[in-house]
Amino acid sequence: MNNILIETKNLHKTFTDTAKKLEVLKGIDLEIKKEELLVIQGPSGAGKSTLLHLLGGLDIPTKGSVLIDGVDIYSLSDNNRADIRNRKIGFVFQFYNLLPEFSALENVFLPALINGNLKSRKSDYSKDASGLLDMVKLSHRKLHRPYQLSGGELQRVAIARALMNDPEIIFCDEPTGNLDSKTGDEICELLLKLNKENRKTVVIVTHEQKIASIAKRVVHIRDGQLFNHN
Repeated sequence: MNNILIETKNLHKTFTDTAKKLEVLKGIDLEIKKEELLVIQGPSGAGKSTLLHLLGGLDIPTKGSVLIDGVDIYSLSDNNRADIRNRKIGFVFQFYNLLPEFSALENVFLPALINGNLKSRKSDYSKDASGLLDMVKLSHRKLHRPYQLSGGELQRVAIARALMNDPEIIFCDEPTGNLDSKTGDEICELLLKLNKENRKTVVIVTHEQKIASIAKRVVHIRDGQLFNHN
């Protein structure tokens, strides 16, 4: 049985401005197994975030392919690729990307409103979002807006939001980058729990060595290429 969930083949990304071309990814070949917790590690500017965005269908590669469940997502229309993102993928970003005018609860159930086909009533979304906030130990803060929350609380809301549509894959871009050491450890523990107990495939890009300790496999990216697979 093939247990490869995500695969890249000869993946390239080049950014072009009027003066020059910047080749950020230079032929990335990577396989990620179902229910794996993978850390992609490397220094700032190495191409980590660019790779994650391509894995998640947020950008367009210059060359190469990204397969999820054997489907090349960049052979699909924009709408079909967006549908895969909504159904199969949750994103957690360094800067949280929460909407300031909405409460924590509303931020969490927003992906379900966008998806629009999981349930029929807003009250159902609210109930599911409340359950997720309880899971990340924020039920007492569900009516607070982002400006009323700490950095760790904001990231927990972002993780709950990423889980709203029950995705198979969680992509994290520097999820502890804005947090103090203790809070960062708590977020790492939560991501590890999602992998082990909730059986989510979790992919984390980071420059922090400490995060790598929670993963069974770490790959290193440098100058747009991957090294040291294990």
